[in-house]
Amino acid sequence: MAKSFIFPGQGSQFIGMGKDLYENHEVARDLFERANELLGFRITDVMFGGTDEELRATRVTQPAVFLHSVAAFMVNTVEQPAMVAGHSLGEFSALVACGALAFEDALLLVRARAEAMQRACELQPGTMAAVIALPDEKVEEVCAGIDDIVVAANFNCPGQVVISGSVSGIDAAVPLLKEAGAKRALKLSVGGAFHSPLMQPAAEDLGKAIEATTFHKPICPIYQNVCATPQTDPEVIRKNLLAQLTSPVRWTQSVNQMIADGATEFYEFGPGDVLKNLIRKINPEVTVG
Repeated sequence: MAKSFIFPGQGSQFIGMGKDLYENHEVARDLFERANELLGFRITDVMFGGTDEELRATRVTQPAVFLHSVAAFMVNTVEQPAMVAGHSLGEFSALVACGALAFEDALLLVRARAEAMQRACELQPGTMAAVIALPDEKVEEVCAGIDDIVVAANFNCPGQVVISGSVSGIDAAVPLLKEAGAKRALKLSVGGAFHSPLMQPAAEDLGKAIEATTFHKPICPIYQNVCATPQTDPEVIRKNLLAQLTSPVRWTQSVNQMIADGATEFYEFGPGDVLKNLIRKINPEVTVG
């Protein structure tokens, strides 16, 4: 029985996240305090008792979700996984779990990623929309027919795709997707067009930080968002991690490939249980925990 460890991305955060880990486990407390020092501010104060608005700021959200996920992994695991994967931001947590990145290096990359994405959002405003009950291929077909920047960004599970692009592109796509048969096509309250070509300025900024960071050979394969296939070569992992910013998150495809490669159990580490619910929709036969 192959165990797979999975890690969530931005959007799963909540006030109070990680407080129980901090209070009850020394290994988690040490990790949180190291993060406070490395980030230059007490992110734990925001996580444990800040406001929703403070926690939603990209520069806080991304390190917070990463930190909670890695702490939960370190507290709860006694064996190594057969494979790992992370959804968007969660890929950084997965890289720590499989030994490809040191915790400190990954945290600094997450901070650089958050700051780069925030700058890109300010340079080129964009948005996203969730599309429900329409085949992936149809969503891509509608997006391709729009004379503006709009692409499929997250393939979350069958019948759930998130699109991303310029505000005008998304506004044009929503009614067309409904006409094509989508049960719902709903604009999301997000800060930008993540996983789209509008993130190219962020990729240029993050690329320098990734290039300066040491990547190690992982102890098990990581199934990366951009390709949905197992990777163990540090240089390939590095390139895929950067490409992720402007490419779609192929979560459905990643989970299906992990199952095809022998995964029978999936364990989610981090705030919430978003990925567990997606996996149940992708394949109800596997065990999630």
